Amino acid sequence: GLSQYSSDPRTEWELSTYSTREQVLEAIRNLRYKGGNTFTGLALTHVLEQNLKPDAGARLEAEKLVILLTDGKSQDDANLAAQTLKNLGIEIFAIGVKNADEAELKQVASEPLELTVYNVLDFPLLSSLVGRLTRVLCTRIKEKSNKETAGSTVKDFPVNTGPQLSPTDLKISAVTSKSMNLTWSPPLRPPKKYRVVYYPSKGGTAREVVLDGAVSSLRLSNLTSHTEYLVSVLPVYDTAVGDGLRGVTSTLPLSPPRSLRVSELSHNSIRLSWKAAQGATHYLVLCSAAPDGAED
Repeated sequence: GLSQYSSDPRTEWELSTYSTREQVLEAIRNLRYKGGNTFTGLALTHVLEQNLKPDAGARLEAEKLVILLTDGKSQDDANLAAQTLKNLGIEIFAIGVKNADEAELKQVASEPLELTVYNVLDFPLLSSLVGRLTRVLCTRIKEKSNKETAGSTVKDFPVNTGPQLSPTDLKISAVTSKSMNLTWSPPLRPPKKYRVVYYPSKGGTAREVVLDGAVSSLRLSNLTSHTEYLVSVLPVYDTAVGDGLRGVTSTLPLSPPRSLRVSELSHNSIRLSWKAAQGATHYLVLCSAAPDGAED
C-alpha cells in the first residue's frame, strides 16, 4: 500500500489493491509527485486510521511495517503519532532525503536505529538503499513471525475504533477575521490528549495545539483574515488512535470603511468622511487626479 502526504495525506492504493509485483511497479511509474507542506504526524495518523484496517487489506495476523520517506522536517508532532503506532506493535522505518531532520528520523523510527534509519543526499541515491533495506525488512518479518509461532500471541490491533475512541460532531462557530471557535462531542472513552492541527488550505504556516483529553473545545486566534483553513482534531490514546474530525471554514475579510462622502470642496482641497472600519487602527488615504475625460 502507498500514501502520499503534504498538508493532507492521500491514499494512492491500499494493501489489497494489487496482487502482483508488476501491477505495483506500473502503479509507481504512473505516480504523480505531491508537493506541499510536511505534516508527517498527520500522515502517520492517516496510515493508522485508514490504511491499516481490514477493509483496506490489512490482515490481523500479518506483521505491520511502515516505511516513511521524507525530504524535510515535520511541521507537526511526528513523534507523538509515531509513538502511537509503535505502541501498537507497528514497526517504522524512516528514510530521509536532502533536508530531512536526522534527529527526527531517529525519534520516529523503531529500534534498533542502525537497521531502521537511513539518510541520503538526493533522490537518485535512494536506489543504493533498495538491496539492504529489502534484506532488513524480510529478516525482521521472519524474526517476528518466528517468535509468534514459538508461542507468543499476536498483538490485538484496534481496527475499528468507532464511537468508543472517536469524537463526533465538529462545529466551527463565532468566526471572525482573526479567530474561530471549535467544539466537538467527546468519544465514550475520553482520550489522553487531542492534537488540533490547523493551516491555510492554499499553503502557509501550520500550527498545532495539544489539549488535555477532558477538553472538547478550543478557540483559534491570530488567524489570517479572508483565508480558508483546514482543521483536524485527532484523539490520542496510550495504545490506540481514534478517527479524527476534519473541517474547513474561511475567516471573514477585514471590515472595510463605508459610506465615503466628499464635502467642503475648494480649488485645491476636499474633505472626506466615512463610517469607521471595526478594529482599524490607521487609515491610508490615496488620492490621484482622474484621467482625462473621466468623471471627477
